[in-house]
Amino acid sequence: MTAAAITGIGAITPLGVGAEELFTGWTGGRSGIADGEGACSDFDPTAFMSRKEARRADRTSQLLLGAAQEALAQAGWGQPGESDQLPYPAERIGSIIGSGIGGFITLTENHQALLEGKPVSPLAIPLLMANGPTGQVALRHGLKGPSYGTVSACAAGAHAIAAGLRELRAGTVDAVVVGGTESALVELARAGFSAMEALSPTGQSRPFHADRNGFVLAEGAAVLVIEDEAKAAARGATVLGRLLGVGSSQDAHHLTAPTPDGSGAARAVTQALADAGVAPTDVDYVNAHGTGTPLNDRSEAGAMAHALGDHLRTIPISSLKSAIGHTLGAAGAIEAVATVRALQERVAPPTLNLDKPDPELDLLHVQGEPLPLRDTSGRPPIALSTSFGFGGHNACIVLGGA
Repeated sequence: MTAAAITGIGAITPLGVGAEELFTGWTGGRSGIADGEGACSDFDPTAFMSRKEARRADRTSQLLLGAAQEALAQAGWGQPGESDQLPYPAERIGSIIGSGIGGFITLTENHQALLEGKPVSPLAIPLLMANGPTGQVALRHGLKGPSYGTVSACAAGAHAIAAGLRELRAGTVDAVVVGGTESALVELARAGFSAMEALSPTGQSRPFHADRNGFVLAEGAAVLVIEDEAKAAARGATVLGRLLGVGSSQDAHHLTAPTPDGSGAARAVTQALADAGVAPTDVDYVNAHGTGTPLNDRSEAGAMAHALGDHLRTIPISSLKSAIGHTLGAAGAIEAVATVRALQERVAPPTLNLDKPDPELDLLHVQGEPLPLRDTSGRPPIALSTSFGFGGHNACIVLGGA
């Protein structure tokens, strides 16, 4: 199937402002987690928009707009408001953004105002909508092609990327701005996830660890600009990487728990490999969903064994969530951005805090220092990035070097 060129990436994460801060922080072994959460404490929305614009956007959209501005500028599309700098007709550029929850901060603040007898904001509904971020980025950059949100819990960002590739293949667009965003560092989210026993009671993110005990809640956003390869080449765009294939599946097993053997997730991985025309032996790195919950990590290891067979033991695997926590609907997009950079540098970044891997998980972990990727005899390296969400949603994307 036809691949897409990745011409721009942007990210706002607990490791800092910018995709480079994300990658260098992770590969350098730096954690963005403080006081048991991953907050984007370095992010100032007014560095990317006016105070008025910031007031008219939930933090979920603010983070996204920051990441989008970086990605579109890197792609050579100009700054917000410069629609004349777009490389294609606005009607031929789509925007698809994933979010697991949407404007959670707006929702909780306005509900509290209602309970206290205070006025509810007239912007409450448009700011809390899960599709609000998609509309915001399209409005700000004048993108008039297919535009919608994907809502599939922690797989939402990856599903947005998959949807963008399918729009390109269908010929409805020449380019798509894809990604994910989430900001749910509010008491209701903390209490809800804690009641499910999903959050780490110690506030530590330890994917694949023998003593892992839950994920760490975080916020963030990431954006990728994907374009038709031939058209990107014709306009002289710098290609950072390639989106080769995508896959998705449904467990139909449990509302929150994955299939114990990982068979549901394995179908998404197998589908993505087939879509990309890639064999398991071609895979050089896996950026795992790796939440640090007992059930997810075990199920994911099973899924990889199902999909990749014996070759799994030769593929380095690591989890970005060890460095930034779990950004929910933004996770798949943030991990895709980090994977693009990993392929550019031909390294597998490490899983932080992994001093005692679970011996029951037969995986080639990356511990301590980044691991150079194997010699691929001149071909660009290939990586998988996996995302699995509550509700049984599974997504996998296949990325290749430029």
